[in-house]
Amino acid sequence: MARINARLDDEYMAKLERLKSQMHTSTTEVLKLAIDDLYETQLNQKQAKLQALLNSDFVGCGEAEADLSSHYKSYLNSDLSKKHDNR
Repeated sequence: MARINARLDDEYMAKLERLKSQMHTSTTEVLKLAIDDLYETQLNQKQAKLQALLNSDFVGCGEAEADLSSHYKSYLNSDLSKKHDNR
């Protein structure tokens, strides 16, 4: 088990004391609950962003060669040559 040493200004110290009083619990328990809440919030936000991207139909909407990511330069050069050779 680890120990935490934190510096809080008067405003945060008052908030912490009020939470401890209202919840009838220790500083450790308030911090654990706060960390759990923030952890869940951050995790849910990341999952929501991923789900929004997947629901947007943006992923998978394009069509290209299967090896485009590894051979994009040759495809680009070929297309540019075709475009500029026709002038």
